[in-house]
Amino acid sequence: MSEGTMQRAAAQSDQRDPRRKRAHRVLLGAAAVPLMLVATACSSDSGSSSDDNAAAGGSSSGSETSASVSASPTVQAAAYKSLPDACDTLSKGTLGDLVPKASKSGKQGKSDDIATRGSCSWSSLDNNGVKGSQFRWLNVSLLRFDSDATRGEGDKLAQEYFDKQVQDAQAVDGAKNAKAEPVTGTGDQATLVRYDLKKKEGAFKQQTLVTRVENVVVTLDYNGAGLAGEKTPSADTLAKLVKSAAKEAVASVTKANTGGGSGGGSSKTSPSPSASKSASPSASPSKSAAKKS
Repeated sequence: MSEGTMQRAAAQSDQRDPRRKRAHRVLLGAAAVPLMLVATACSSDSGSSSDDNAAAGGSSSGSETSASVSASPTVQAAAYKSLPDACDTLSKGTLGDLVPKASKSGKQGKSDDIATRGSCSWSSLDNNGVKGSQFRWLNVSLLRFDSDATRGEGDKLAQEYFDKQVQDAQAVDGAKNAKAEPVTGTGDQATLVRYDLKKKEGAFKQQTLVTRVENVVVTLDYNGAGLAGEKTPSADTLAKLVKSAAKEAVASVTKANTGGGSGGGSSKTSPSPSASKSASPSASPSKSAAKKS
């Protein structure tokens, strides 16, 4: 049999036996499977890595966002929201003891905001003719501080101003024998500063009492002198009088914030940062008192 005849016989044999064809296809398919598995594995790894990165990136972004948002600072609201009229802080009887010859209405000080600051002064001259005269001068100053998110709580701001007032009272030019003493039973804290001041009119005995009640500072400047031959008043007597007046002034502040006073604002008014800024003093009442004496 020739070679060509043998090849045709083999080909015909393959066609007649379909099992040989299926075996051939199975071998080809088996060879392709590893390639598909490798491709699928690569694709799966790539997707998983992308998802992980995306998740990590999202978490990081969220953390940065939450970290960048800080809580707004808050402070406790000030206790007192209003002030009494400074000229109404003392009773007629008290004024009669401290400044007996003064006008009971007093001289109202200028204020750009009566809810945060106010003052009133009285001047008394008891003329005894050739024997001379007794002079008395009294000034009541009120200053209220609101709580402010930037500057702090109202009572803390009042505390700082209280300390400054006491320091300024002890640093008046020309003051002699200055001394400071704590005063109990008047507001949350109180200090009396006493000194002698020699002027051309006579020898003055100065009493400056500074007291704080919550977020309000009350300063009373009181002095007396014997003029034209009259004797100099007793410093102890003046100190006793101003201490009594200070308690009354503090009570007026408390009353103005409990619905029974003639305050410059409602006790339920929310704190105003702008008001606290306007309440910053431009000059010390104790220094101005010394000049006016």
